[in-house]
Amino acid sequence: MNSQMTGLLIRRERVRRDWSQEGLCRGICAVSYLSKIEQGKAEASDEILSLLFQRLGLEYHPCPDAGALIEPLYEALFSGELFSGSRRHALSAAFAGQKQALLGSGWAADAMLLGAFLSDESRPLPTELEPVLEPRQLALQRILQNRCDEAARLLPCALTSFHAGAEAYESGSSYTAAVEYLQAGYTQAAQLGAPCLMLYCQLFLGNCYSNLLDLPNMKQHYAIAARLARALNLPDELDSIRYNTAATQLSVGRWDEAYAYFSQLAQPSQMSLHKLAICQEKRGEHAVALETIRRAETAPGDDAIDPALARLMCQVVRYRLEHPDYLHDPDYGAMLLACFRRCRDELPIGYASFHLPWLLEWHTAARQYKQAYELLRSFPIKYDI
Repeated sequence: MNSQMTGLLIRRERVRRDWSQEGLCRGICAVSYLSKIEQGKAEASDEILSLLFQRLGLEYHPCPDAGALIEPLYEALFSGELFSGSRRHALSAAFAGQKQALLGSGWAADAMLLGAFLSDESRPLPTELEPVLEPRQLALQRILQNRCDEAARLLPCALTSFHAGAEAYESGSSYTAAVEYLQAGYTQAAQLGAPCLMLYCQLFLGNCYSNLLDLPNMKQHYAIAARLARALNLPDELDSIRYNTAATQLSVGRWDEAYAYFSQLAQPSQMSLHKLAICQEKRGEHAVALETIRRAETAPGDDAIDPALARLMCQVVRYRLEHPDYLHDPDYGAMLLACFRRCRDELPIGYASFHLPWLLEWHTAARQYKQAYELLRSFPIKYDI
């Protein structure tokens, strides 16, 4: 339990109400003692804390056994066990039953931080709480603030290295940094005996090389990730590896190999149908491709992609199929550019990278060579490995 956090919560609520220390503690404790409590210099009794919280209109819960729940949660988070699996569900259920009590105790910062990771929602703590956070808590705060590079420097470990690498991969800011962080994370996870983090470090290493269109290195890392996914019985991760491999084959012009994957899916997703239609387009099967893209427009979407953006991606392909002279059609250029910008702004950079060749094709056909050059020069992915 963090007595500094308890004191800060008391002080924050007192200041919010514009109360003096004397007004708050009258009949409970001396002003000098309240001052020490607020500064975290005194470990007050549960009785005094309960009275102070009650006067402020807050609930106070001593939570003497909170450590028995909080520490296993930290261990599961830093080992990657909270990424998925039955242990995540068991710990989440136990945490949910104690969350409100924890939020009214000296474990409030831990509860808020761990709750954010359990819910997969980036909800960092108010910045005024940061001065009293311990290094472990502050590292998680930085991850939730999307400042993962700082988290990895503050607390070097498998979890922070993974998040720093994943952040660099998704932004495309530096694939050299992404690979270095992910390789370090894999080594740290192996030393920790954390197979889930080992898997995700290898999976994102494969993703990095996928975006760089480096098939040999992509396949090498995906092969390791696939072995770990099979050992951990994580079929969704195996599906992701197969999908990304086929999408990369499509990006480098191996239409038939990509088609072999996308055409055999029993229940293809919207984005799988989108890729299948492009394979068929490249193979010259325009009528079949048009039928496929029409299916894609009404197929179930991906929770990670805004439905309107997913439909726009499909509409771009459909426009090409329905307008053979699309390269000289301003409406196509406007639609493609809107799609590209939304992908770049809203999704990991790989989505914009996938659409980049078509945008370059458009600029070149329109003799917009300066725009094509500036696009390549300013594109976030730096091929610097």
